[in-house]
Amino acid sequence: MLLRRLKFLVIVAVVLGAAAGGVYLFAPQLLLKADAARMAMQAHVEKKTVVAGDTTWSYYEGGQGPTIVLLHGFAANKETWLETAKGLTDHFRVIAPDLPGWGESSRNDSGDYGVPAQAARLDAFATAVAPQHFLLVGQSMGGAIAGVYAADHPDRVAALALVSSLGLTFKENDFVRDVKAGKNPFLFDNREGLEALLARIFTKPPHLPGRIEDALVDRNKTDRAFIERTFAELKQPEQAYALDPILGKLTMPVLGIWCHDDKIIDASALDTLREGLKNTSSIGATTLNGCNHMPMLEKPDETARIITGFALAH
Repeated sequence: MLLRRLKFLVIVAVVLGAAAGGVYLFAPQLLLKADAARMAMQAHVEKKTVVAGDTTWSYYEGGQGPTIVLLHGFAANKETWLETAKGLTDHFRVIAPDLPGWGESSRNDSGDYGVPAQAARLDAFATAVAPQHFLLVGQSMGGAIAGVYAADHPDRVAALALVSSLGLTFKENDFVRDVKAGKNPFLFDNREGLEALLARIFTKPPHLPGRIEDALVDRNKTDRAFIERTFAELKQPEQAYALDPILGKLTMPVLGIWCHDDKIIDASALDTLREGLKNTSSIGATTLNGCNHMPMLEKPDETARIITGFALAH
């Protein structure tokens, strides 16, 4: 009997191993989804959908307490917030959507997905899922959208946190020079191109298995036209520096969070933020070491602690 059981367990292990190997080789995108589900479970959030405005929004929600809404950056998705969300859901209700056009939220191929249009869409989503007041946090492109929304809806946003945010003047760097030369660093056709982008936005780029890289390359190719069109919108001065002229309209507490070594949006943007905030009730700025453009992935615990402290104070 014992021998039979051992044989059965060996057979089950072989079958499961073969199945896992098959998924890795032939459907690596399923492994990405499985990993996202694992991280969501650890963060105590659930995936939900809601129709708001012209978009079917996909978002994570979990936790109890004051509401925090987290907006991701360009060519990213709601999953970029999951590691940080683990440090927030014990004390806050966390909502992290895929912005319209990105991730699993719907997209109109002829629609406008620049900063002002996305801020307008955000109002429909916030009305559907968030209470009257919430802390709004935006990273990179999501920061520009968050800032424009906060300026237009000061009655809804109790406090605003901008994380390595687009929309502010900063010292020109290699990334800006490449963009001015007509390059789009967010497009890639192979593993080498993906790795070059990761090296640009992380201090220590994550090591990804080859077939996972292939799945991300395929996703980028599928979204290529949308990435090109939206990037062309965002690099226009009125969007690339969308926050500069409206900082004086912000009256709620504002916090800037940057990595000292941000190679995409230089930390000198914090100077623009501080100088432009003439009417806010509170100004905060935090610079982190050991990270680049994605502190919520490279420094998730510290990012969560900073957001928590800011939320509790305001």
